[in-house]
Amino acid sequence: MKTRRLFLGELLTAGAATGLAGALALGQSPNPLPPGLTGGAPNPPDPKQPSSEKAFMEANEKDLHKKVEQLYELVTELKAEADKTDSTKVLSLNLVKKAEEIEKLAHDIKIRSKG
Repeated sequence: MKTRRLFLGELLTAGAATGLAGALALGQSPNPLPPGLTGGAPNPPDPKQPSSEKAFMEANEKDLHKKVEQLYELVTELKAEADKTDSTKVLSLNLVKKAEEIEKLAHDIKIRSKG
């Protein structure tokens, strides 16, 4: 029982010493502001002018809608082809290629949706 207490006491002492040494090495100097920044309040964005982030998000949304429409068309084509083909006898190479294209497009949509 005493060996555990002794070990934990030494561990606590070593941790405290390491923490104090790190604090002394850093000193107490405040972090300076990056160049161009002052301590004042930032300028509010102009409500008449759309920000570049908003424009980017709108463009991304339009692109996303376009890609979803394209995905829908490809899936519809794949279903029509699959209905025409007897897949128990022959697996069409065109079906496989279209499925791979759908998979790539769906992955791209997923990535864009996350941000």
